[in-house]
Amino acid sequence: MAFIQSSRLLRNALALDAAACAATGLLLSLGAGSLSAPLGFPAEFLRGAGLVLLPCAALLAVFAGRARLPRLAVYAVIGVNLLWIADSLLILVAGWFTPTTLGTAFVLAQAAAVALVTELEVIGLRKSAADAGGPEVALR
Repeated sequence: MAFIQSSRLLRNALALDAAACAATGLLLSLGAGSLSAPLGFPAEFLRGAGLVLLPCAALLAVFAGRARLPRLAVYAVIGVNLLWIADSLLILVAGWFTPTTLGTAFVLAQAAAVALVTELEVIGLRKSAADAGGPEVALR
């Protein structure tokens, strides 16, 4: 398994991802009942999404604290984030729910935040490879 020496930027991006997952996970899992009507999503859906994020936050926090990471793990984080963004957009266009304007704004805002964090992780991964003197990581 190929390991990388994670750059400070990558570790910080992973820590930001962990914090965002934890905050959103707690908000959705604990506040699902209160958020359901204003957002236009069933409470069970919001709670489930929140509960999925909590173990992700823990794993990302572990990754953020490591100086060396399996390259495949970083690719997996980036891939899962891209899947989350795609699923967020699919939720809005598939017609499975009828979100309110606030619900649509919430989904779009969190998808944009995930996209930003993912871009920081990609840049951090590239910096990790460059710092190690290896070939630049091609993700695009």
